[in-house]
Amino acid sequence: MPAEKSAVRAFGRYALRQLIAKTERSMVWLAHDPRTSQDVTLTLPRAQPADAPALEVWQREVNLAARLNHPNLAAPSEIGIQDHWPYLAVDRAYGVTLGEWLGSHPGVPMAEMVRWVCKALEGLAFVHEAGAAHGDLQFHSLLFSEQGTVRLSGFAVGREPPSQGPDVKPTVDTNDLRLRRGRAERDVLAMGLIAYRLFSGHSPLDKDDVATVIDRLPPHGRDIVRLPWSTTRPVPEALRAIVNRATAAQERQRYLNARTLLRALNGWLEVEGNENGGPLAFLIDRLRSVGHLPALPGVSQRIARLTKSDGQRNDELAQQVLQDMALSFELLRAVNSSLQQAPLTEGAAAVITVRRALALLGMDGIRRAGNSLRAWPGPLNPVAAGHLQRLMGEVRLAGRLAQTLRPAGYDAEVAYLVVMWQNLGRLLIAYHFPEEAQQIKMLMRSAPANVLSSDSSVGAEMPGLSESMASLAVLGVNIEAIGAAVAKHWGLGDEVQAMMRRSPVDRPVRAVEDDADVLRNVASAANEVVDAVIVGEASRLGAALIDIAKRYGRVLNVDAKDLKEALLQARQGGSDGGGQVDSVAVTKEDFGADPERRLAQA
Repeated sequence: MPAEKSAVRAFGRYALRQLIAKTERSMVWLAHDPRTSQDVTLTLPRAQPADAPALEVWQREVNLAARLNHPNLAAPSEIGIQDHWPYLAVDRAYGVTLGEWLGSHPGVPMAEMVRWVCKALEGLAFVHEAGAAHGDLQFHSLLFSEQGTVRLSGFAVGREPPSQGPDVKPTVDTNDLRLRRGRAERDVLAMGLIAYRLFSGHSPLDKDDVATVIDRLPPHGRDIVRLPWSTTRPVPEALRAIVNRATAAQERQRYLNARTLLRALNGWLEVEGNENGGPLAFLIDRLRSVGHLPALPGVSQRIARLTKSDGQRNDELAQQVLQDMALSFELLRAVNSSLQQAPLTEGAAAVITVRRALALLGMDGIRRAGNSLRAWPGPLNPVAAGHLQRLMGEVRLAGRLAQTLRPAGYDAEVAYLVVMWQNLGRLLIAYHFPEEAQQIKMLMRSAPANVLSSDSSVGAEMPGLSESMASLAVLGVNIEAIGAAVAKHWGLGDEVQAMMRRSPVDRPVRAVEDDADVLRNVASAANEVVDAVIVGEASRLGAALIDIAKRYGRVLNVDAKDLKEALLQARQGGSDGGGQVDSVAVTKEDFGADPERRLAQA
């Protein structure tokens, strides 16, 4: 906002030099303090507190925030009252406002602006965790020093007075936590709108006052704020997804606290700032410290049985190894990493089957692989371990389904493994970032019809985000890209990386280019069917199977009935290469109802 100049006038001992910004709730002045011969930034509420109790509430809230010490908070030099008008003074040495800084520093790189928002979020999260809130977070609330330090200023000055709304009424009862959480969520939404203005180059809804924009968004209003495709400079897809989630029309999709928004932006920075690592940089330290996945319980006993099984063929051993995804991935990683490093094998084809890996590594290789794995459940708590275990069961079911759907002549084990590769990113996120994995699942769910209004007759059902957009919004990186980057790091070639990419769900598959493309589509269809049955809604299962059959019918020669029958066959036991159904593969809870009944109704 351009600063508004006015004649110098007094506010107590301060000389008001310039009105920097104003909103419906607060105003910010550049002032001079003759006592210290220093310039300060004065922040005042636009309206005086109505009475002594209201003034007491204002002082209590502002003093609470003022006592907090954090590198990204601007500590006030004075909190006072002049002519019954409360104010907060901040030393101008802390810096100029964001608008002033941008006015004198044009062309700031996008990554640098993201770092600004991250620093502000670190301070905001600290304040929220201390039980305070800002209440009127604006573009001018961010202060920039000449050293590039970002600080937040003006906490609680422009808070809505208690008499204007129950959501800010002082309370000591059990509603206090809910009210504080609501204020914190409003602050996070405000940070999303500030990021929108930074990245797009213009104010959301053409309003400089962030609080005014918030009041026009659901659930209070019906306006929608999403980054336009035509911005002053391109906004990367991942960054766009993060900002659009921060300002989403559906409240349930927004970031609930400053830490979750900070995690997404930091994830984007990690990927963007590492030219060589890319998505792999996001995970590399965790892969070294806790491995890719934990081995299932009893891995030592299973390996002991495997290595004592004299005379067993490699394909029989492979069927048993495939039951443990961590062990399967480790064997393939070990053999392909070795091939990649060996000078005499340069250009050799990647090993893509467990039985081939067993032939090359032998029994000693199985022992080494097993010993390198973390014991179940690694660092996961019981709830997160349960989520990972169910996901592994879903992947095994999809693998067996792919074996059933594969055209004649295609290797059953390869079909099973391609399904696993297509889920590698999901599995890694469920293990290394379990809380974020649950956020992604939540964002993928559809919303009730009345999500935008208290009137249930208004608005149609809102679909959830795609997995790609949800992972970008939560982590700042695409789940599929993470899986592909890790596979490349392990030495898997271009063919495997191509098969790992699921087929697009928005268009039918009309033709296939080669055998790898056939296997890619077999695995994609199997994964989509299992997602529809386990993750999707029961009322939409029939329509979902019909859509999948239409998309893949030409290349796989299947219809919706074939898909249902193949799924039931896969549940009853894997075909060759798949092994037997285990206790974690699928439960009634996964389906929400008996799966056969759901399929019969589809």
